[in-house]
Amino acid sequence: MDHGRMAPDRRQRAIIEHVLGHGSATITDLAGLCDVSEMTIYRDVDQLERQGIVRKVRGGITAQPSGVFESSAAFRLRRMVAEKDAIARQARELVEPGMSIILDDATTTLALARLLTDVAPLTIATNYLETLRVLSSVRELDLIALGGYYDHTHDSFTGTACVDAIEALSVDVTFVSVSAISGGYTHHQEQHIVAVKRAMLRSARQRILLADHSKLGRDALHRLVPLSDFDLVIIDSGASPEALRELDAQGVAPTLAPA
Repeated sequence: MDHGRMAPDRRQRAIIEHVLGHGSATITDLAGLCDVSEMTIYRDVDQLERQGIVRKVRGGITAQPSGVFESSAAFRLRRMVAEKDAIARQARELVEPGMSIILDDATTTLALARLLTDVAPLTIATNYLETLRVLSSVRELDLIALGGYYDHTHDSFTGTACVDAIEALSVDVTFVSVSAISGGYTHHQEQHIVAVKRAMLRSARQRILLADHSKLGRDALHRLVPLSDFDLVIIDSGASPEALRELDAQGVAPTLAPA
C-alpha cells in the first residue's frame, strides 16, 4: 500500500493501527511505514496526541491506556469503518418517514445518521455533536439537541441535564452502540455514559443495538443492560462462528449486516 499518497486521516489511521498492534513505535519506523518524512510524522503524532489517542515519549510514541483511546471519538471514527457502514445500511431499512428516533454518541449511529438525510418527515434526537453537525443543514428533519455537560473526549453531551432532556421524550426507536458484549450483557467503560444510554433505552418503544464484531467477547468496567433488553441486535458479517454461537447460547439471534 502506498501510504505516501494517503490523505492525512488515512495515514494517521495507519499510525494508530501500527501503534496499537505493537504498543509503541519510533518516529523513524513510522516514517518508513508511511513513506513520508519524519517531519510529516511529527505533525501527525502531534495531532493524535491532542486527540488523546497516543502519548509522545522520547524518540517515538506509545498507545494511551485502552480506556482512554477507546473512549476518544477521534479514535473511534477511525476504527471498523466499513463494518459500521454495513451495519448502518442494515439499520437504515428500519427507519420510515414519520418516525421519532434517538441516536446515541456512537460512531456507528453517526454512520446511520449520514444515511437519514433524505428521510422526511423524521424527528431525530441526539447528544452527539458530530451527528448534530451532519443533520443540522437538513431542513426537512426535526432535530433535537440533547444538551448538558460537553465531554471533549466523546464530542458529546452528558450529565444530569442530558439525562433529564432524554427522559422528557418518548420516541419510536433508540439506536445505541456499546463498548463490549459478553456474558449476555452489554458493557461500557464509563459510568456517566452508561447513565445516558440507559435513559435513551428507557425513552423508546423499540431498542436496537448496533455493534461491530470487535465488541463481541469483550468486557468493560460497567454493565449497561442485558442483551435481552434489545428488540434487535445488528452485527456486521465479520463476526466469528464462535462469537455467534455464544450469542445463540444466550438466546440472541442477531441480524447480520452484509458487507
